[in-house]
Amino acid sequence: MLERYLVEHCSPTLASIKTANLFTYAFSSEEEVQEQIDHWNASMRKKGIFVMELRRSEKAALIYVCRKSFLERDLKKPGVAQFMKKYGYTSLEPEDALKLLQNKLQAREEFPHEIGIFLGYPLGDVIGFIKNAGHNCKCTGCWKVYCNECEAVRTFAKYKKCKDVYMRLWQQGRSVMKLTVAA
Repeated sequence: MLERYLVEHCSPTLASIKTANLFTYAFSSEEEVQEQIDHWNASMRKKGIFVMELRRSEKAALIYVCRKSFLERDLKKPGVAQFMKKYGYTSLEPEDALKLLQNKLQAREEFPHEIGIFLGYPLGDVIGFIKNAGHNCKCTGCWKVYCNECEAVRTFAKYKKCKDVYMRLWQQGRSVMKLTVAA
């Protein structure tokens, strides 16, 4: 059931404190995954949430859950356009950028490192990860931190608290729709 994955992996996005989340969803049929994505898009669109399949294997789909308005904001941050251009992004309109990301993911097994921008990670940390090949970080949480460690640690704690609260409320019967903050 995709609902549990949304709460467990996407609570900060549902709560409107994070741009996006990503998770792998094991499915029993291709129709099932498409039906789930269509259902959640129809339900969450009015709250500013967009659900997209980025890549599919035989039994699993990589699902991206995003607040497009946040992604649009993140793509306009200083330095992001220059950085993204190096990786082939000629348009930073969210739909165009997501389509290119999806094409890159479907064309190869590894993750394009610029995916951090699509998840709301700080540009400095995305660049640091690439320059250091994932090594020499100051700390690790939701991502590897190379720049502002104190701010990142506070952010990680906020995301964890959000997930814990959302999981508890969902297990007590609160629906994902009631847990999702409107844009």
